[in-house]
Amino acid sequence: MTSKKHLFDIPEDVAYLNAANMSPLLKSTNLAGKAAIDQKTNPFTIKSNDFFEPLDNLKKMYAQLIEVEEPQRIVAIPSVSYGISTVTKNIKLKPEDEILIIGEQFPSNVYAWKRLAADFKATIKTVHKPDESENCGKTWNDHILDAITEKTAVVTMGNIHWADGTIFNLKTINAKVKSLNALLIIDGSQSIGALPFSVKELEPDAVICAGYKWLLGPYSFGLAYYGPYFDNGIPIEENWSNRLNSENFAGLTNYEETYKPFSGRYNMGENANFIAVPMLLDSISQLLEWQPKNIQDYCHSISKHVIEPLKTLGCIIEKNEYRAKHLFGIKLPDGINLDKLKQEFEKNQVFIANRGTYIRISCHLFSTTHDFDILLKSIENVLNLN
Repeated sequence: MTSKKHLFDIPEDVAYLNAANMSPLLKSTNLAGKAAIDQKTNPFTIKSNDFFEPLDNLKKMYAQLIEVEEPQRIVAIPSVSYGISTVTKNIKLKPEDEILIIGEQFPSNVYAWKRLAADFKATIKTVHKPDESENCGKTWNDHILDAITEKTAVVTMGNIHWADGTIFNLKTINAKVKSLNALLIIDGSQSIGALPFSVKELEPDAVICAGYKWLLGPYSFGLAYYGPYFDNGIPIEENWSNRLNSENFAGLTNYEETYKPFSGRYNMGENANFIAVPMLLDSISQLLEWQPKNIQDYCHSISKHVIEPLKTLGCIIEKNEYRAKHLFGIKLPDGINLDKLKQEFEKNQVFIANRGTYIRISCHLFSTTHDFDILLKSIENVLNLN
């Protein structure tokens, strides 16, 4: 895999290493969005099958990306919080039950669980990141496994940590979860599209994913997978297009009691989204051509040369086998002047995410070896000034 920066519109003098915050659009995705806006300008060109066919095609395409055999289990959502709330709406707990979450998990995958726990007087159990620099990823995974007990009703987490890229061994975790008849709910927003992910292999109960990060799509549109546990659940809203025979516009007032099969009941209202759907169709089509494994390999190839120099400077970075290559954290040396570092990054147009004494680096095929050279040089310059 070679650099695809020419397919994006990022200036040559910008080192954009913050795709975990907001990915850029492909030039082709930008054009797909503009064409969709033009179509809305002339609404008489929108046909009845445009309410269904493009989204069905998107579901099939996304099902390929995450290895789902039944595309009807894929649904359109406006946000991760919406997708998670659909899950929590359909879970009942006992007071002795525990919901296991990961320390400093993204809020959209926390607040709904806190409400669910409060409603049923259940307990939130948090597995925090170990306070150690060596073998942190392995130890964290071990602590998660140890925390799953007979009381565990739900484990809800990302397949990597959103802030530092720690990889969680979902296959091993889910084996224990399933042995206890508990549920595994995955927020894939910081990995799906850039890191291989297989529903067929992992068998989670639900997978929620924002579209504007590693799917390279627009904001306010995402996709979710709901497994058999949710087949007869209650949706957040009663959208007309989620019922059988909704394609027959002339018969819409012949109210239908039956939902579309599998997860069809959970699609958000206005799920045909005539702008977002064509954009995601374009970006996911490109991701299928590239393949997430190749993206991981490329991100490793352009960043690996700075890892040891950064460690020599006193930075701490997770071992290769326990960190993603498209997203990882760098713990900065004690005493580094964070204000000066921020100024140095701004001067050199290096875009990263600040996380206290950590910085989060997130790259893609639009990133280059030169971007990491500038990152390393910026940190070296500030340390030399101290």
